[in-house]
Order: sequence, then structure tokens, then C-alpha cells
Amino acid sequence: MKLFFRYLHQHRRGLLMFALFCVIFCVSFLLYHLPVGAVLYPALLCALLLLGFALHDFRRVRRRHRALVRLAQLPAESMTGFPDADGLEDADYQALIRHLQEEKAALQTAMNSRYNDMMDYYTVWVHQIKTPIAAMRLTLQNEDTPFSRRLNSDLLRIEQYVEMVLAFLRLDSPATDYVIREQELDGIIRSAVRKFAGEFIGRRLRLDYTPVHLKVITDEKWLCFVLEQLLSNALKYTREGGIRIYLEQPRTLCIADTGVGIAPEDLPRIFEKGYTGYNGRADKKASGLGLYLCRSICTRLGHRISASSSPDSGTVVRIDLNQYPLQAE
Repeated sequence: MKLFFRYLHQHRRGLLMFALFCVIFCVSFLLYHLPVGAVLYPALLCALLLLGFALHDFRRVRRRHRALVRLAQLPAESMTGFPDADGLEDADYQALIRHLQEEKAALQTAMNSRYNDMMDYYTVWVHQIKTPIAAMRLTLQNEDTPFSRRLNSDLLRIEQYVEMVLAFLRLDSPATDYVIREQELDGIIRSAVRKFAGEFIGRRLRLDYTPVHLKVITDEKWLCFVLEQLLSNALKYTREGGIRIYLEQPRTLCIADTGVGIAPEDLPRIFEKGYTGYNGRADKKASGLGLYLCRSICTRLGHRISASSSPDSGTVVRIDLNQYPLQAE
């Protein structure tokens, strides 16, 4: 019914012209003292014919409207098979749409080419920069001094930043190599913790970790990346005390630290892209990407991540490892 009223509104000028002509004929007949019925009867017949034509035309318009609504639900590049043009204006609009489709396809091709070139460049760059990092670590492995431990810690930070760049670039790529299957959670935790063993020892921070003996459906590499980011953040803002890794039943992994905590006004936004908060601004080195990547990856893995904290009371980050609907790629 709404469509019919829209149809009438679209043809309001023709209807008004028809009514105006009928009035003109009636007035003219009255002025010449002629029977008004001689006008009303043909006008009624014309109105009935007009109604029949309008109903027939409305059915045609409704078919075209439904076809266009179905096309509107498709991606722009899949919009083909438009209804036959009804007049010059329709033909012009369809030609304009086809032109825009061609322009979009050309832009998409150019953007994909540039993106692939950028991915190739940074992938090569990551592998190239890992070579001197490995060489420096190999040079330092036979030394055990406070200076060498500090250098090893700095090398680990550099390696993390390199991995963060690659993760950020691959995040929305259709070729991201997620392998979702059942994994031993303890193995992933140990792999992440092992990287920071030197920093725990060098800074005399306590690690409280009891094996959780849990199997989860996840991607080992990407969940390990998330845990590394969370441990790195916890270590960055923890001056004394330690970090605790434990399981909240039934399947929530918790990473708690005794660090500086997070301001209440910052807490709702810490997973936003580029948001650094008070601690990040004070540190002057925070990128605001670490926790954003953690949330994005967890979403794609079907997990949920959250945090609770208060200033000077530490932070607890929770990863709910229940399998929620995965985000479509």
C-alpha cells in the first residue's frame, strides 16, 4: 500500500492536469448553458480508463521495484541484469551505474595491487630484520651480565614490535593463516612465558603460574601472539610484585599483574585502535595497537577479551576461551 501511495504521488501532476481539464470543460458548459452531464459522463469513462491503465502500470512498476530492491542487496560489482530502461532517464541512470561499477572495479584492482606490494615489502622486511636480531642474540648468548640481559630484553621488544607490524598488516587480509583446532592451552602459555623469562629474572618479578590442564579450540600461533602482547604490557607497567596466570572456571584465562593499573576513565577504551590512555601518554612510547590487535584477533578466533583494573591496584585481563561464533573473513 505504501508503494501505491508513492506511485500516486509520483504521478500527481498528471492526475491534477486531468482534474483541471474536467473542471475547465464543466465551467465552459455551464457558461454556454449546456448540459453538464455531457461532460461528467465522458469524464467518468475517462477516469475509469485511467484507473485501469494506472493499475496495469502500477503492477509493472512494482515488478521493477522488487527487482531493484533485490539488486540493491548485492555487492556493487554483482549488480547485473537491471530491468529494461523505461525511457531516456532510466537508460541514463543505468549507464551511470555501469560507469561507476567500472570505476570501482578499477580502483579495487589498484588498491589490491598496492596492498599486495606493501604486504610483500613488509614481509620481506620482517624476515630481513630478524636476521640481525638473531645474530645479536647469538652474540649475547654466551654472556650473562646485567648489560647483556638488558640488551636481550631490548631485542625481545624489537622483535615484538616487528611481529606487531606484520600482525597489523595481516589482520584484515583474506589470506590470514588461521588454523582453528583443539590445542593444549598450557603449551601456548609456556611458549609465551618462555620469551620473557630473562625479563622476569632481570627485574626480580614473580611469576605465579599453575598449569591449567585445559584444551581449547583456537589457533595456536595467534593466541600465543595475544598472550605475548598481554605479558609484555603487564611487564611494562609492573615495577614490583609479579604476574599471575590462572584459570577462572569454566574456561576463562586470566593474566593479573601488580602494576600501576588503569584509570577508570581509560578502562572502557583501552581496546580501541590507537588509544593509549594516561599510562601510554606518560610512557610516550605506547602505540595504542597492542590491545587493539588482541581484541581483533580474539574476535576472529571466537574468544572474548575484557579487563578490570584500578589505579595502583594492578590489572586483570580475561580471555573467555569458550567458542563464540567466529567472525567471517
